[in-house]
Amino acid sequence: MGDYDEDTAFLGQTGPYFWMTFFLLNTVFITTGFNGLYMVFVGASPKHHCLLPEVNLTAEWQKAAIPIQVVNGEEGLSQCSRYRLDVVRNLSAQGYVPGRDVNLTELGQEACVDGWTYSTDIYQSTIVTEWDLVCEDEWKVPFASSALFVGYLFGSLISGQLSDRFGRKNVLFTSLGLQCVFVVIQSFSFSWSMFCVVYLFVGASQISLYISAFVLGTEVLSKSMRVLFTTLGAFLFYCIGYMMLPWIAYAIRDWRTLLAVLGSLVVVYIPLWWFITESPRWLLCQGRAQEAETILREAARRNRVEAPPVIFKQSELENLPATKKYTVFDVLRSQNIRCITFMCLFLWMAINIGYFGLSLNTSNLSGDPFMNCFLSACTEVPAYIASTLLLKRFPRKALLSSFLIIGGGFLLLIQIIPDNLQDLAVAMVMIGKFGFTIAFSVVYIYTAELYPTVLRNVGIGMCSSAARIGSITAPYIIYLGTFNKFLPYILMGSLTICSSVVNIFLPETLNKDLPETVDQMQRCHGSPRGHDITCHHDITCHHDITCQRPAMNGR
Repeated sequence: MGDYDEDTAFLGQTGPYFWMTFFLLNTVFITTGFNGLYMVFVGASPKHHCLLPEVNLTAEWQKAAIPIQVVNGEEGLSQCSRYRLDVVRNLSAQGYVPGRDVNLTELGQEACVDGWTYSTDIYQSTIVTEWDLVCEDEWKVPFASSALFVGYLFGSLISGQLSDRFGRKNVLFTSLGLQCVFVVIQSFSFSWSMFCVVYLFVGASQISLYISAFVLGTEVLSKSMRVLFTTLGAFLFYCIGYMMLPWIAYAIRDWRTLLAVLGSLVVVYIPLWWFITESPRWLLCQGRAQEAETILREAARRNRVEAPPVIFKQSELENLPATKKYTVFDVLRSQNIRCITFMCLFLWMAINIGYFGLSLNTSNLSGDPFMNCFLSACTEVPAYIASTLLLKRFPRKALLSSFLIIGGGFLLLIQIIPDNLQDLAVAMVMIGKFGFTIAFSVVYIYTAELYPTVLRNVGIGMCSSAARIGSITAPYIIYLGTFNKFLPYILMGSLTICSSVVNIFLPETLNKDLPETVDQMQRCHGSPRGHDITCHHDITCHHDITCQRPAMNGR
């Protein structure tokens, strides 16, 4: 097969067709922004304490029936226990005054057998208040969050095969419709178990949407616009959705209504079906050259350019060369590639734990949870812009290690911030999020440059799976904050610093030609004694189109 970019060079690098496709595909990523992190508000835990049923208690005993508890240096009503109600009722009936006639510390306590009372100052309702996911059932909240990321894992494994078989556009709009349906169904969940099961399908449809839109954009757009799409477009429009989420949640404080509205918003994308085209590259790989030419001639008309009489020569469409199918075993067979792969897996896992951990933890920060979520989203915009600029001239290894140290270092410093400087603590969390976001951008490009073309899909696919394991773990890291508020930051910070050290032993790829074969990657060798890995420079790069699906890492 000939070079697709050369065959379609008559379209130019920009034009109405490319700009329309660029904009419409990017708007799809907005839904991944607000549908990917609504658990921050849907799963928020308001202030709560044991419910006191309708019993005859004096005003003093009604106030004193809930023990005072010190958590993270702050006094507050106990969330999971109360003084034994039968004892309190007798003492109240006998006229005893708590604290004067009775030493409260000597009274027995019991669990919240009658349920809980929840504050409605911030949230009208959440899944926590709906199903009492507190105290011994508090673990169910991070479990529900992990269900989304488990869906990401399954969706990323099957969406590529579906996209290869049925087409990028078909899978894109099917995923969009399924995401709408599952989010609306989730708003009608009658139990925590149903919520989790549906959330898994929300995750699978969302990652499938992200991957198919990303792949479609990279295959349809011109070279110059492809770079803009993959480095800034998709990520910035994701941030727009992320920034919209807290304002929608601020206006809608009931979790069921919030999900119904978020799911229904997807219907505005239905008209895009008639404006977004199928990938001509994919059509060529399926032997549907006539359909591909029809799309390209329409693109030429929109770009106001003349299409050649024959776009794809018949000789180029016949006798496609057979290519070897590479698997995970090919990645693990060589010691050098295996070593690089294990280090990349650790990097992706650590970065995703930090990124999603900080994203999901915004509702637990001091201050307004809606503003904290908005600020967390805002930090990503300059991070993506900065990473795009920095990657053009600075070494990948130095960049990644530097921002991993920034992200992890600021998290480790949070524990020394005095309690009266909580705004400073929030600012340090945002700086940490800034570092993780840049690391998130760098590690993807860095990993793609490390692997040869024949293993790039498999290698990035393995790293994407490691990233999913990291994101599944992140909610449980945040859950540890119920025992000590600094523990999640210590764990995420320490893991990130360790990953920055691991990154030192990877080879540099700046200004190096991309390896095409396993043999070329084998020329990169690492010393078992821990010295840096170096690469030979006589690697050539070819640009022929291949009928393979790029393995993508979505949010």
